[in-house]
Amino acid sequence: MHQPTTQARPSIYYPYQVHAPWLASQHPAQGRHPVVIVGSGPSGMVTALELARHGVASVVLESELQVSQGSRAIVFTRRSLEILQQVGVAQRMVDNGLPWRFGNSYYRGQRVFRMEAPHDADDRFFPMLNIQQQYMEEYLLDACQAEPLVDFRWGNKVTQVAQDATGATLEVDTPEGPYQLHADWVVAADGGRSAIRAAFDLQMEGASYEGRFVIADIRIDLPLPTERLAFFDPDWNPGNTVLMHREPHGIWRVDYQLPENETPEDALQPAALATRINALLAQIGHGDKPWEMDWSSVYSARTLTLPDYRHGRVLFTGDAAHLLPIFGVRGANTAFQDAQSLGWHLAFAVKGIASAALVDNYSRERVGAAREIIEESGKSTRFMTPPTRGFRLLRDAVLSLSLSQEFVRPLYHWRTSRPHEYTQSALNSPGDDNALFKAGPAHGAPPQNIRLSANDYLLDHLGGGFDLLYFTEGAAMPEALQSVVNAARAKGVPLRVTAVGASAPVAGADQTLADADGHFRARYGVPASGAAYLLRPDQHVCARWLTLDATRLQAALNHALPQ
Repeated sequence: MHQPTTQARPSIYYPYQVHAPWLASQHPAQGRHPVVIVGSGPSGMVTALELARHGVASVVLESELQVSQGSRAIVFTRRSLEILQQVGVAQRMVDNGLPWRFGNSYYRGQRVFRMEAPHDADDRFFPMLNIQQQYMEEYLLDACQAEPLVDFRWGNKVTQVAQDATGATLEVDTPEGPYQLHADWVVAADGGRSAIRAAFDLQMEGASYEGRFVIADIRIDLPLPTERLAFFDPDWNPGNTVLMHREPHGIWRVDYQLPENETPEDALQPAALATRINALLAQIGHGDKPWEMDWSSVYSARTLTLPDYRHGRVLFTGDAAHLLPIFGVRGANTAFQDAQSLGWHLAFAVKGIASAALVDNYSRERVGAAREIIEESGKSTRFMTPPTRGFRLLRDAVLSLSLSQEFVRPLYHWRTSRPHEYTQSALNSPGDDNALFKAGPAHGAPPQNIRLSANDYLLDHLGGGFDLLYFTEGAAMPEALQSVVNAARAKGVPLRVTAVGASAPVAGADQTLADADGHFRARYGVPASGAAYLLRPDQHVCARWLTLDATRLQAALNHALPQ
């Protein structure tokens, strides 16, 4: 019988709430569910909210009775906030988080590189936002509990999954004993140690690195801006790397690499932790400041992914599908992109708008994204924790030259998380004008946000289905285009038409956005009226035309929704 802890987890800043377990005896007999999601981390809850946005109900099973503990994800990217905006929690993140866009790298006491993340007037959100994962999970939980299509069950641990060609049966253990749950689809969002992945004996591919980091959250009052700090080869930790991030509530996240001969058990002894943290604070000129520990653990970098995220009726997402290093803030940020993608692919298959081939496309696209991330993060991981003598010689040469040679300093800057562009997606329209555009988001790219007026942006007006951006100064949409749109809607395809450029509402469009100064057209590379972009439900571009006609719009919709 599953007995999750009923004691609130300790923290010096976060008030954990213990929730009551969901018990089968207190509910009607269980029917068959379209989707059961195992795990309530970032990928699990965003998948549930995305499914609900598309009208699909789900059950979320969480084995524990409270949100996660410890120093987990703390940095969230602009694209993550754009995704969270779609499920209604971005504003709480912004209201309570710390935005930033600069990073500083130091070597032998000298700042050798200052990173500046791009940010302009068209961006609603800052490039990065720091906030602890506990708060993010709390905001997502509140959104799930306010959504009638999400059945959230605390204290429900999945012990077995069996499946056939049409669905799956889950054995679920609770504090009062087990029950069975039947589902058409199962989403495995049960984390890096996924029990479902292990039960199916699915093997991940990639690499694990020997370099280990202590992760420590301390509370201290430091008069420093919210910027990322990286120290290479400090005197108190020779040959190794140290990172610092400010978090809300006076918390600082400290990551420092361990010497090769030190065990995690020795590194986590209070005296060893205090020695290293005091040395770091002395190094930055604040050795006299009092501090207290909230959390400490040891982390090893891994770059691993499953080669296929679909296993029959079970779909893997987030850390259950891949394991990525912390360098470059790729963990939760990648999970959000997984969940956004999985949500619409699965919802459209469940509702019969497309065939199950659409679910296979989720796997192809997100496995491709994971492999791209692994390629990029492997470079930064090898720089941060050189795995061989050769890599260390190269890294040390860069460090030494950076003191006098400016041209090597950009090598300190490892690429941070960015949305994968589905350039080769099978859903991209082969008959459009993508190759003829000279600007604007191309095939597979997420949309470029546009500031329309004070506190009003393009992405505030999109989402929930396919979006057709039609650039026109005319009074009405062409009747032939309206016919294609109406026919798609009649088949259940959510498709919203946004006219861009007209000064008055355009007949046949769901909404009209003005573009008096031509800025919108310029960012989208549109030279004249009649051009258009088609965005998938995850907002990525699947077609764009310099001149749109009904035949090509119909062809693009057919291509994006395989039957």
